[in-house]
Amino acid sequence: MKTKRINKQVTVAAGFLFLWWAPGLACAQDSAPGSAPPPSLASPEARVKKGPLDDFAGLTYTDEQRAKIDQIRQTTRQRMDLVRKDEKLTPEAKQAMLEGYQRLEIGELFEVLTPEQQTEVRKKAQARHAEQQKKQNRPPTPR
Repeated sequence: MKTKRINKQVTVAAGFLFLWWAPGLACAQDSAPGSAPPPSLASPEARVKKGPLDDFAGLTYTDEQRAKIDQIRQTTRQRMDLVRKDEKLTPEAKQAMLEGYQRLEIGELFEVLTPEQQTEVRKKAQARHAEQQKKQNRPPTPR
């Protein structure tokens, strides 16, 4: 029973990953020849970034929020550990799954926040995004 639930969760996560990944595939077809090659694939663990989670730093949580956040993080850790141990997955699939689980975690964490906390996290995320765009010498994308 528990295995079926985990398999269902992995299937749902894979679906979300495909929806997230598919637009990138369409854009990749439009890239001009001679554009920069894609970055080399590192180990799945090394590719998962902590940047978005830093947007939650400095917030003051209630005891109820802390309990929910701890549960979300524990569940995500368990899911990610299963992916890391799965020998049937390719490194690219592991990377996609780990990044997808992190995105799901961020979304779940965001839902736990109060409207004021959500506003603060949005501001931090927008500032981080603008900084990344600046580093890549690209104009910021309108939101």
